[in-house]
Amino acid sequence: TETSRIPTRTRDLISHWLRELSVTDLGYYWRRRGRGRAGGDRMNAAVRAVVRMGIYVGAKVYFVHEGYQGMVDGGDNIKEATWESVSSMLQMGGTVIGSARCKDFRMHEGRLKAAHNLVQRGITNLCVIGGDGSLTGANLFRKEWSDLLAELVQQGLIDEEASQKYSALHIVGMVGSIDNDFCGTDMTIGTDSALHRIIEVVDAIMTTAQSHQRTFVLEVMGRHCGYLALVSALACGADWVLIPEMPPEDGWEEKMCQKLSAKRAGMKRLNIIIVAEGAIDRNNQPITSEHVKNLVVQRLGFDTRVTILGHVQRGGTPSAFDRILASRMGVEAVLALLETTANTPACVVSLCGNQSVRLPLMECVQMTQQVQKAMDEKRFEEAVRLRGRCICYILFVTCSSNFNVAVLNVGAPAAGMNAAVRSAVRVGISEGHKMFAVSDGFEGFYKGQIKEIKWADVGGWTGQGGSLLGTKRTLPAKHIDKIAEQMRKYNINALLVIGGFEAFLGIMELLAARGTFEELCVPMVMVPATVSNNVPGSDLSIGADTALNAITFTCDRIKQSASGTKHRVFIIETMGGYCGYLASVGGLAAGADAAYIFEEPFDIRELQSNVEHLTEKMKTSIQRGLVLRNENSNENYTTDFIYQLYSEEGKGVFDCRKNVLGHMQQGGAPSPFDRNFGTKIAAKAMQWISKKLNESYRKGRVFANTEDSACLLGMRRRALVFQPVVQLRDETDFVHRIPKEQWWLKLRPLMKILAKYKTSYDISDSGQLEHVVLNGPKESEAMAAI
Repeated sequence: TETSRIPTRTRDLISHWLRELSVTDLGYYWRRRGRGRAGGDRMNAAVRAVVRMGIYVGAKVYFVHEGYQGMVDGGDNIKEATWESVSSMLQMGGTVIGSARCKDFRMHEGRLKAAHNLVQRGITNLCVIGGDGSLTGANLFRKEWSDLLAELVQQGLIDEEASQKYSALHIVGMVGSIDNDFCGTDMTIGTDSALHRIIEVVDAIMTTAQSHQRTFVLEVMGRHCGYLALVSALACGADWVLIPEMPPEDGWEEKMCQKLSAKRAGMKRLNIIIVAEGAIDRNNQPITSEHVKNLVVQRLGFDTRVTILGHVQRGGTPSAFDRILASRMGVEAVLALLETTANTPACVVSLCGNQSVRLPLMECVQMTQQVQKAMDEKRFEEAVRLRGRCICYILFVTCSSNFNVAVLNVGAPAAGMNAAVRSAVRVGISEGHKMFAVSDGFEGFYKGQIKEIKWADVGGWTGQGGSLLGTKRTLPAKHIDKIAEQMRKYNINALLVIGGFEAFLGIMELLAARGTFEELCVPMVMVPATVSNNVPGSDLSIGADTALNAITFTCDRIKQSASGTKHRVFIIETMGGYCGYLASVGGLAAGADAAYIFEEPFDIRELQSNVEHLTEKMKTSIQRGLVLRNENSNENYTTDFIYQLYSEEGKGVFDCRKNVLGHMQQGGAPSPFDRNFGTKIAAKAMQWISKKLNESYRKGRVFANTEDSACLLGMRRRALVFQPVVQLRDETDFVHRIPKEQWWLKLRPLMKILAKYKTSYDISDSGQLEHVVLNGPKESEAMAAI
């Protein structure tokens, strides 16, 4: 294969690698306790990425259909994959290559047959997609490999030469599980899509139940892990949640009923209780949804309904997050296989923050098993700690100080802003502060549109799109004196600004005016919230995930509209200003052939090359093409121009259609990710504010005038970090309102590779083998989920 486009590091590895590669989607769980499920949820993006990246580096790639069963049975269950065999599968749920439980593989004879079938095809590299049981089984298979080959030689099924040639089996795992129950990764493939299904149901229930006074008990999946229940409870503002890792204290029944009764007395017409299917009490006895319903009916007499979501959570179209996660992990898995040696332990590709990492497979499996052991032995705090930050969400710290904190939204509306405001208000009140809401951003601030906001005022805000506080792009510089006057009038001791690039500029202007107005010498923190994801200092912004899902699902429908017709190419314009995040990452999630952005200048020669590339693809079985263009990518090569160019040059091969998505990307209900992200990041911001207020309180007043008292809280690679805004000046292109360096640009070659372009792929940032590190809080810290 052509190797000139492959980086030197990878090319050197390929020179001694070049063995066949197999991808197997394993839904079978190695059942420690006689229980398990067949999986295979939303793994097609991972399969597609492994196949195409494997072909890109010059390997043969094989499908193993029906999981381990297909490996044992052999024959047509193991087939070579082609580039076209994974086309049009990004939007499909489940797994196209099948997944099944396999009793045979649990037996030595079954693994012997599997080894024989692999050696016959020269396969010594396995990419295994599944849960901890599937990955444990794969590791056992790897350990036994030498003995299995020796046994095959003894039986005369293979010769000594084949045994020597295929002497080592290499394994890399990816975790596919909607429960997010695998230690070592923040998110598993399929989890985000499951949350989408849950939140769709909850939102539907909430809208239909407004006319009735009812209590709904929702049971969600999670036999050993409460992630789905916890996050969906955060995302919908549930009244009570029950999860396996954090059983309620004795007497919880009375406390729950008191809370529901108080809510109803406060004129709330709907109560929601979310129960994980594996929820237990302190004695390890199950808490079922039916039991919870009976409690409410018997003690309160409320009209109560039970909804068991079941396999609805496993089905449906994969979310944008899952497609991007699976694609990134699939490529990383192939790179890991390229670099493996006989001494390399089996690894699993994981997600830490916003970065791909490689961890020893058995370290992750053993920690996952330790969680269950801790729960069985009633060591629940340790179980939470072992889970890591996937369960350890929000630490509420109550303080005795009573400060006034103002919260406002600045810039364009973004889905998830309301969840952030709700979280900030309630955490602030929990910490003893008086919270003030500022309407219409800085414009409302200087006009005095300020009022106290209480706990009940933000009820039901989590699932609302847009900005209920009101938001405008007005900057504060021209009205600094009036803003300072309002801060003095209401005795505002701290500011939380939730918004986009205007919020960033606003904080800088307030900071610059501190020398003139002492009222501005208070702690200030900004939380990024914009669909454009163009705020410096943060990899991700609230609202961007919702916009990506809008783009992805719209592109799915647009491509589907051409099903059964002649060859067609769609030109789609996305929002984002000068930032190409939505076009690039949306293109990766939707399977685009090209994405034109401002950050990577393009000319007529590149446009012509893309047309020729699509023309060649259309001559095969590919029937549809997709091209995305960021709205400000080029002032001359407009969407109309590109549409006309493609239409003219594609005559006789394909025709074109165009679509400008517009503000539909900015509207709608926030995605589970944005609700969850907004909730977590705003809570963390309020904790920082509380700390700074206590540090800066001297002689009866708050005075904060240091650089680190005006910060932006952003996701940087693996963690949420506070960064002084003055230190972000040099990282910012103020003319085009974008960061000078943007992490997602490294994903663009990946999009091109998966679209069959000949391009180089930068592996300098690829994961290195690390060890499992606990990111959760200390055992002594008390946790409260809601």
